[in-house]
Order: sequence, then structure tokens, then C-alpha cells
Amino acid sequence: MLKTGTKIIAVGRNYAAHAKELGNAVPKEPVLFLKPTSSYLENGGTIEIPHPLQSLDHEVELAVVIARKARDVPLTTAMDYVAGYALALDMTAREIQASAKSAGLPWTVAKGQDTFTPISSVLSMSMVPNPDNLELWLKVDGDFRQKGSTKDMIFKIPYLISHISSIMTLFEGDVILTGTPQGVGPVKVGQKITAGITGLLDVHFKVGKRPRPESC
Repeated sequence: MLKTGTKIIAVGRNYAAHAKELGNAVPKEPVLFLKPTSSYLENGGTIEIPHPLQSLDHEVELAVVIARKARDVPLTTAMDYVAGYALALDMTAREIQASAKSAGLPWTVAKGQDTFTPISSVLSMSMVPNPDNLELWLKVDGDFRQKGSTKDMIFKIPYLISHISSIMTLFEGDVILTGTPQGVGPVKVGQKITAGITGLLDVHFKVGKRPRPESC
């Protein structure tokens, strides 16, 4: 299982087509938000939809795992700080996010809940010779929802590492979620998600309802 590190740094709107499908402008610099490591879910687990929501949106992403402490990293040496890669889902409570956006509030509740970051095992650097040309895909109940290539990322991995490390120190095991291609959409209780990096790995998750806490 992935070392939890200290944080998950997610990059929003890093594919122009995805920004367009949600009605957002293409950013001039990376849009960043944080997710807690408590949101990780191992391959084969159950993504939990919290009450009273009926669905969550799936967002398949390439995850970059940081190898060592990184602060103010130059663009030219940024890849020296990569330990490997993983496939991750950034599960999103879209209704909550939309309400937060309209009120100018943070996205934490929409993005950071338990099980909201399903993630694969880590692929070593040697297994991924060209992270800028990977096909990411996601199916719901066997039907394709998302398929895109990391070559279409607006901000590439070296730039993301350099930019983020100029804002906050990255530590071993920290993860950068590099954004999702177009095709995001809802999943409901009882559905199954499969996703992968073509030719390298795939993952699968069930979608369930979060148990309501027992009253005291």
C-alpha cells in the first residue's frame, strides 16, 4: 500500500476539455487544492456515498508519488524527486462542490471525505518510461466513461513539482493528482468502477452507501 506521506495535492482543470465540460475557464496557472491522506482507499475497496447524497462524480487521474523532501525545486531537476506513479480517482460530491463554488467557499467537504481517493499500488519509475504519454481510462459497469492521454495535460509533471514546491514543502510519500480528462459523471450505489493505465495496471472499486452512525 502507498506510504501515506503528509498530504495529497490535487490539480484542478489541468485538461482543457474537462475545464470546458464543467464550464470553467482554462487556467493560466495550476488550480490547487488539498485532500487528506485519510481519504485513500485501496484497490478492491468500496467507495462510500455519504448521506444524504445519491451519487458521486468519478475523476480518473495520474498520481505522482514524491521520493524525498522537495522545496523550491528547479524545473530542470524536478523529475529527480519522483518515486513512481499510481492511478487514482478523485471522487467528488458535485452538489456540495457546486454550492461551495457559488458561495466562494473551499471544496474540502466535496473532495476530502473518507474513501474519496481510491488509489492503485505504486509503479516504479522504470515501469513508466514516458509519463507524458499514458492513456487513462475509466468504466462504470463495463461502459467507458473516460479515456484520455496525459499528453493533453496543460501543466506537465516537472512544472507541477516545481510550482507546488515553491508554495509548500513536499515530503516522501506525498502525492500529486495531476487532473482528469473529460467524461466525468455520476456513480450510484451498487455500481462498479474499473479504471486503468493502458498496458500497465487496472483497479476496481464498488460503490456503496456510507453507514449512518448509530445514535447515542
